[in-house]
Amino acid sequence: MTSFDSSPQLNVWRAALALAVVFIMLATTGWTAVRDQRGDSGPLQAAVSAWEHGSLDGRALPSATAPPSRLHAFFSSLDARRRDRLVRSYPLAVGNMNGAPLTLRYRANHLAMEKAKEVEAHRIHDPRLSADGRADARDRMQRFTSMLGGDRHFLAFDPSGSGRIAEVFGDLSRARRVSVVVPGVDTALMTFERADRPFTAPVGMARSLYAAERAAGPGTRTAVIAWADYTAPEGIGMDAATAMRAEDGATRLTALIHALPGSASVALVCHSYGSVLCGVAARSLPGRVTDIAVAGSPGMRTRSVDQLGTPARIWATRDNGDWIRDIPHLEFGGFGHGADPVSEGFGARLMSARGAVGHGGYFVPGTTSLKNFAEIGVGAYHSVICQHGNETCRQGQPGAAA
Repeated sequence: MTSFDSSPQLNVWRAALALAVVFIMLATTGWTAVRDQRGDSGPLQAAVSAWEHGSLDGRALPSATAPPSRLHAFFSSLDARRRDRLVRSYPLAVGNMNGAPLTLRYRANHLAMEKAKEVEAHRIHDPRLSADGRADARDRMQRFTSMLGGDRHFLAFDPSGSGRIAEVFGDLSRARRVSVVVPGVDTALMTFERADRPFTAPVGMARSLYAAERAAGPGTRTAVIAWADYTAPEGIGMDAATAMRAEDGATRLTALIHALPGSASVALVCHSYGSVLCGVAARSLPGRVTDIAVAGSPGMRTRSVDQLGTPARIWATRDNGDWIRDIPHLEFGGFGHGADPVSEGFGARLMSARGAVGHGGYFVPGTTSLKNFAEIGVGAYHSVICQHGNETCRQGQPGAAA
């Protein structure tokens, strides 16, 4: 019996279970699905508004939401001095603008992060704040200081609320293959990187994957993006049980991929709730997305690979000790995320996760799950290790056994 058996008895059981899950979550976490974690105003919104009302040499600027090709043509028409003027005048707007040249976005986000650090430095000494408020300001200032250290390249940065951010590892402008790490719940500025459990945070995941890809394909020009440029659910509450955050994130992820430079193929590596987002986005992704790999997935908002509406290869893996296996894999009244991607009936290419421990262990160096992500990222499909050691997941791939 598959997870989508349509017998009346099973449908009644599913409905009862879904309602029970809803009531338990309401009782333990409160109703948060309709609560917006971000306000309608903030530094980024103010910067975009200023851009929309700005001008250059007496001429109106193009809309910040114009198609990437239009914005690319606009910036390409400017000399270095005029570009510099725009970056300095509107760093947050330019840094988050799909279509702006990568070098400008990197520089703009660096300037915006310096400004955000200054804001927090002043908040530390603001007598109007509580002790907790000043401690929060100190933590944020230290986080921005860490991010400003070294030669780091940020593709997006928004300090509003819990924050959004994306970082690039490798030369994105010259890459022939690009991997995008899409993380899950509790992703925010303050959890973007962790010292204690580095491979459970987006920076550690992406850095680990980039190193693994360089080892898997030394001659392949690759880049990896740690993409936390969406408002993720906080904790395992109602937000995490619905697709609302995923739907907003899917729009942002699709816009990013459409705006990536060059013609590099793209692989999405989606963890936990990030796989919900990737499932929602799948139908609208451009053809350059060749692979979507999910790990520790609660579901992709569909019953099967065929219903995702994408020609991309769909890969799935899960550690046997991952607690996500115990959640109800169903969708009822908007709650839940559909079929289990590692179930036989879903139709994904099932990969081994040997060595991964628990829900947060898929990107740890030395694990088979990380190796598999890297092989997919560089296009070495014949080297992917399938679940149970067979060759099923590699069938139909270049160099794979038929």
